[in-house]
Amino acid sequence: MLYYLFDYLEKQYQIPGASLFGFTTFRAAMSVLLSLIIATAYGKRIILFLKKKQIGETIRDLGLEGQQQKSGTPTMGGLIIIISTLIPVILFARLDNIYVILLIITTIWMGLIGFLDDYIKIFKKDKKGLKARFKVTGQVVLGLMVGATLYFHPEVTMRERNQTMITDQFKVQEVEGKPIKSTRTTVPFFKNNELDYGNFITWAGEGAVNYAWLIFIPIVILIVTAVSNGANLTDGIDGLAAGTSAIIVFTLGIFTLVSGNYFFSDYLDIMFIPRAAELIVFVGAFLGALVGFLWYNAFPAQVFMGDTGSLTIGGVIAVIAIIVRKELLIPVMCGIFFAESLSVMVQVAFFKYTKRRFGEGRRIFLMAPLHHHYQKKGYHESKIVTRFWIVGIILAILSIVTLKVR
Repeated sequence: MLYYLFDYLEKQYQIPGASLFGFTTFRAAMSVLLSLIIATAYGKRIILFLKKKQIGETIRDLGLEGQQQKSGTPTMGGLIIIISTLIPVILFARLDNIYVILLIITTIWMGLIGFLDDYIKIFKKDKKGLKARFKVTGQVVLGLMVGATLYFHPEVTMRERNQTMITDQFKVQEVEGKPIKSTRTTVPFFKNNELDYGNFITWAGEGAVNYAWLIFIPIVILIVTAVSNGANLTDGIDGLAAGTSAIIVFTLGIFTLVSGNYFFSDYLDIMFIPRAAELIVFVGAFLGALVGFLWYNAFPAQVFMGDTGSLTIGGVIAVIAIIVRKELLIPVMCGIFFAESLSVMVQVAFFKYTKRRFGEGRRIFLMAPLHHHYQKKGYHESKIVTRFWIVGIILAILSIVTLKVR
């Protein structure tokens, strides 16, 4: 909203400094600051409200040290992240940008699913929360909306690479490529690092490429569902999900910055995505909200994010990655989420296999998800969180390096 106000003031009255709001980087910086202020200054009030309403976490006894001391800690703290993100975005972002609209919808949609899950756990006294089929259905519907929008919306384009032409004077000249609809994405670590999802359907004959959405949309649904569930599984000890997510979002911010800037993308020889630069305002607000939430979520946590926060975080990260065509980097960039999810899948599969084969279920990990395995081994949760953050930083650096290492 402020963008439009100051744009009007600049054009009509030439007010000094009003033109600053025309710069995406300035508005992104302001969104980071405001989200931090909201999360830290007003987060305490939200925590007190949650305490007053007795919205506390019920902790199952898993035999972990210090676990029962956390019982009663306010949950649904994801509301802090959501509010601290949306207010700066509404104030500083251009609300006519399709990518910003898509991320606002993602934040609200996943926030509602997570809120409903937490509500059932707390007020209906059902520890299982929202039934898995309803939760997955909500994630699939979001993936369907995101995939359909990115495929069919006319403003979702990328720009073709510059083309070389010979003028009448036999001079070589670079001609700027035109915006096109495309289902191409980036393949990390490869020199000719673009993959077109439409190629997976060319076997169906001529004209089949027009039905590339049959491939693209299911892939989007899979990514949104997988990453949101991965973030949900990572939210198990104080500061782990929030800190790890902040590192991932910062990395995505760099990808957004270079992908949405013509000169950066041309220099790095990566896809230029028109209108994606505005995403940096949302990314800045989301990053500030995560760091601000960490102020209260660091050990010992004064509030838990609950599914309200973790599902929202995973959904937003997945959609940003898809928008900037870096979804194939998710196993590296979101390596902590991936490891946590994989540990659960391996544990369950091995337990079922050994029970069927030997009549007795056996385990690979002492407990899944992975962070609980280290708790069982006697590591303090602060040490686990710090080491996971370090691994997350290493993975983030490796992800950024893929811009040039191919």
